[in-house]
Amino acid sequence: MLKVEKRNGMIVDFQEDKIEIAITKAMKETDKGADELVAKKIAQAALGEFKELGKVNIEQIQDFVEVELMKARPDAAKKYIIYREERAKLREQGWSMTDLQRDIYEKKYRYDSETFDQFLDRVSGGNNPIKKAIKDKKFMPAGRILAGRGLDKLGRKITLSNCYVMPKVEDNIESIFDTAKYLARTYSYGGGVGLTLSKLRPKGAKVNNAASSTTGAVSFMDLYSMVTGLIGMRGRRGALMLNLDVNHPDIEDFIDVKNDLNKVTYANISVNVNDAFMKAVKNDEEYELYFKVEATGEEISKKIRAKDLYKVLAKNNWNMAEPGVLFTNRIGSWHLMSEDETFEFAGVNPCAEETLPAFGSCNLASINLSEFVKSPFTRYARFEFEKFIEMVRNGVIYLNEVLDENMELHPLKEQREMSRNLRQIGLGIMGLADMFIKLGIKYGSSESISLIHQIGRTMINEALRQSALLAKEQGSFPKYNAEAILNSPFLISNADEDVLELITEYGLRNSQLLTIPPTGSISTLIGCSNGVEPIFQVSYTRKSESLHHEDTYYKVFTSIVKEYMDKNNLSREDELPEFFVTTSNLDYKDRIEVQAAWQQYIDASISSTVNIPNSFTVEQVEDLYMYAWEKGLKGITIYRDGCARSGILITNKAKSKIEKIEELQQEINMLAAEQLMEDPDTCPMCGGKINHTGGCSECQDCGYSPCSI
Repeated sequence: MLKVEKRNGMIVDFQEDKIEIAITKAMKETDKGADELVAKKIAQAALGEFKELGKVNIEQIQDFVEVELMKARPDAAKKYIIYREERAKLREQGWSMTDLQRDIYEKKYRYDSETFDQFLDRVSGGNNPIKKAIKDKKFMPAGRILAGRGLDKLGRKITLSNCYVMPKVEDNIESIFDTAKYLARTYSYGGGVGLTLSKLRPKGAKVNNAASSTTGAVSFMDLYSMVTGLIGMRGRRGALMLNLDVNHPDIEDFIDVKNDLNKVTYANISVNVNDAFMKAVKNDEEYELYFKVEATGEEISKKIRAKDLYKVLAKNNWNMAEPGVLFTNRIGSWHLMSEDETFEFAGVNPCAEETLPAFGSCNLASINLSEFVKSPFTRYARFEFEKFIEMVRNGVIYLNEVLDENMELHPLKEQREMSRNLRQIGLGIMGLADMFIKLGIKYGSSESISLIHQIGRTMINEALRQSALLAKEQGSFPKYNAEAILNSPFLISNADEDVLELITEYGLRNSQLLTIPPTGSISTLIGCSNGVEPIFQVSYTRKSESLHHEDTYYKVFTSIVKEYMDKNNLSREDELPEFFVTTSNLDYKDRIEVQAAWQQYIDASISSTVNIPNSFTVEQVEDLYMYAWEKGLKGITIYRDGCARSGILITNKAKSKIEKIEELQQEINMLAAEQLMEDPDTCPMCGGKINHTGGCSECQDCGYSPCSI
């Protein structure tokens, strides 16, 4: 059998059909079209030419094919040569990229002067199916893996986990400041952090020290925000999520804290909302805020009207885009470890897709669904389930490889121990909106929901299957409790019979498998839609200075839109079919329906922003919260276009110098917003490239973001 040496050194069997496919593709690009007989003859001739050698390298085969094509089909030979040149350029320089994509690749992920092929080798870790999948834009590891994998060999201290959760802060001064230390160390390795403050006694509670009473849980938010702002690096700023339970007596202050633009400037905030509170809102009942101070026995209780607090929560989100909402009962009941009494979530990561135990972490990667559509934009378009299944299995294998490699790269020993014990991974998806467009399906329609259920169930079953097969070879995760896992409602509801049999026999290698992160940077890098988001807009306006030194405005179409329009010879967006929906014209309950359908099959959570127009009312925000809870979401983030996040507090006092500075800052923010409307891809502060991530954007050069003001 003739062997072929590939460029990466792998030795494989000679396959005539691969040569035939390559030749046929080149022929299809010509006016004459494909001639399968010619392709077959050249493939057979190649086998005859090299058979006696026993082994041949790929370049020798391609040189032979090129010469034979020049004899038989010169027109196809030209296309074949161009194809070879493009592939060579791809190996050296990478994908064809826009300026923004190139900036992301070179400034965030490329190490030193490595070639694109070296980048792929480093990131894939020698996993060839994954290398090919990344090259083909079918699969992308998360940013920490892209930026840091392999660099530990060069002495760099960089974690491959995007996110961590710290233990809930205990109600004592030692825990409060130990937590600050944990944050600093984790940020220094490149990880983001989630933190819950619900165990801290409320404002006014008695303390047994020099003070007579405490300043409350909210007062320590600025401490953790300050640490986050201090420990940051170029291109990788510290990221923090702060949570508080809805029944905590300080919840009203917590909800209001971001109305003061000088407070908690380096953290996202979310409220942990339970079913009891939502039922009290729905039934217009009273709700008790309660805290018992363990050290003193003091009990602090307050009855409120649930609807009043709910309205304040909705109004603040409407006005300031925070806080977000996390539905704790759904979070706690819908995952593989839900029936294990020894397991408890401690918080959620900054983007809210990872609910994790104390010192928990997760390695993330996403599958680009849009690249699994065969015959896109045609009546024959279909989703390739067979190839998707293979990708899911390879993705689980890959993330387990990364998890093992990352085991000693976690900043804290407690994080290393938790990673060993639970082996949590997070395989997700992106390109959902692009996939629907390629299939001619309207985002949020009954047809789209049905397809999500098909893909989602396939994904969780194949992930479970592969994790069980890994457990067969390498053993279950150390904290595996067979009885608890097999009785989890999530597993019972989603696993096929044959998969349950595998798990029963071998266990699972991982306690968590699926999550859907926002995928902002990596989606932009490969040019697909973010996570589960609809496309943000069909087109946008770019500004350019003309030859006459005047501002010239022109329309630029979103990548998937341009691809469709070019294929169908369209020139105006009003010619687009109805399945082109965006964040601005989508029915917002349909948007919730899409996320709810996915949540059925995701054992972690989903990071997603529901973008709403400026005209949206507070009451409509309230309705969305309620609908999200009723549909079984684990959380919801809402971003109203043009919200007053850049505003300042107004007082009747004479303006101080600080207040005057704040007014100037407000004016700058307004000008920046106008500039972003004119040219959304250019940073109004430094002129760098803006990376769009759904409801938020960030400059890759200076870190400016309209969402962080």
